[in-house]
Amino acid sequence: MDPIQEAIKYIESREAGDSFSYRQVSKIFGVDRTTLSRRHKGSQGTREAKIANQQRLNPQQEQEVVSHIDRATRDSLPPTGSILKNFGSAVAQQEVSDSWVKRFRRRHPDKLITKWDTGIDRERHVADSKYKYELYFNLLHSKIVEHGINERNTYNMDEKGFFVGIANRRKRIFSKAV
Repeated sequence: MDPIQEAIKYIESREAGDSFSYRQVSKIFGVDRTTLSRRHKGSQGTREAKIANQQRLNPQQEQEVVSHIDRATRDSLPPTGSILKNFGSAVAQQEVSDSWVKRFRRRHPDKLITKWDTGIDRERHVADSKYKYELYFNLLHSKIVEHGINERNTYNMDEKGFFVGIANRRKRIFSKAV
């Protein structure tokens, strides 16, 4: 048992009305007097309790976010920090901060990794041609019609999975499982 908890148990096991000194009890158990008195009075909890109260998502919700990242990575669309922030805010039903994203990644080092993605390389850019684009978009249109995909469910993305014209390099969050 934690020495602070032992000291609190000792204090609470005393008879009602028995006087005691936090200083003496702290010396007996080798703990800080101020921490002992604050914990006993309930004005200061453990570090673990503080962390648990500060977390926006419970463990089950965090696991759901990790599963979402797994699916997105499998679909070759790993989220950026801002996408993860938006998803975390939606799950928590309250705004999460940029630092929440960093702490979330640190809480799951065994499941998540960050990497930089790159833009389209020079050779691909040079290989652009109107004819190839027409072939591609004709094929794409036929597949959209064939599968009955609604227009509102289509997005402006290239083969790298990021919005065209936004950035050449972005840090992405990948699942280690994929």
